[in-house]
Amino acid sequence: MDHSGHGMDGMNMDLPPFTLGRALEFGGDPFFLVGCLLGLALYGWAVIRLRRRGDAWPVGRVVAWALGVVSVALVMCTRLNDYGMAMFSVHMVQHMVVSMLSPILLLLGAPMTLALRALPAAGRGRTGPRELLVALLHSRYMRVITHPAFTIPLFIASLYALYFSPLFDLLMESRAGHIGMMVHFLAVGLVFFWPIMGVDPGPHRPGYVMRMLELFAGMPFHAFFGIALMMASEPMVDTFLHPPASLGIEALADQQAAGGIAWAFSEIPSVVVLIALVYQWYKSERRQSQRADRAAERNGDRDLADYNAYLASLNARGR
Repeated sequence: MDHSGHGMDGMNMDLPPFTLGRALEFGGDPFFLVGCLLGLALYGWAVIRLRRRGDAWPVGRVVAWALGVVSVALVMCTRLNDYGMAMFSVHMVQHMVVSMLSPILLLLGAPMTLALRALPAAGRGRTGPRELLVALLHSRYMRVITHPAFTIPLFIASLYALYFSPLFDLLMESRAGHIGMMVHFLAVGLVFFWPIMGVDPGPHRPGYVMRMLELFAGMPFHAFFGIALMMASEPMVDTFLHPPASLGIEALADQQAAGGIAWAFSEIPSVVVLIALVYQWYKSERRQSQRADRAAERNGDRDLADYNAYLASLNARGR
């Protein structure tokens, strides 16, 4: 099947050669543009609500959330999105950012914790947004979709089952399919990294060593996927088989570049998450140590008195 005019009714036919300057021009995809603005507005509202009642909210979390939203906007609300419909390499940048960088930054913003603190309680016997969120977090559905037995295979299948089957070409036939695919990548990244990051409350809270094992269970498959694309002797995805002539690119070379991006990107989240986990671990150990010290200070005199009484009783028995 000839895809030379592929994607959005031939609009990619006259795309000028790719440059970073052209790619980063505003070309807002309305769906993601509205989503990003809404994400910033709701988060900002919640932080202001906390501050007004005198509660603190860490600046680092605000920065992480903002960077997460901006990273999505950067790849979905610029002309990168147009180039991503015609160039495998640019599409892979979008995929990697939306599935492996944006989710980590968004989760470091602790949106669930913020929502639970900012939303008002509905009152006894009534159900409001806060109660619905609590019910969702404790639901069987959430326990299933955040369990490693579900998230790790889903994370891997999102690469292999999608790109090496006709489903990818089908979704890339339309802008709606492309948007749906990117929303899926973002959602998969969020449910994969949520238990691993351990910032927000959730059904699964594995220990730090287990979290690291979960992280490294998924990453090699990303690297293998990238290597498979780089080593292929012919284009593997029909969508990018005939790039527009105006781009001046060759399909196989562009696929190899996409593979290189997928391979290299698997290292970035590993490093970021590992740093975050080690920091959380350090803070957790410090808190436990401080609690133990405070308990020792409170009980110190009593423990000494008990010990002296014990020695006195031994002494009395010995007489």
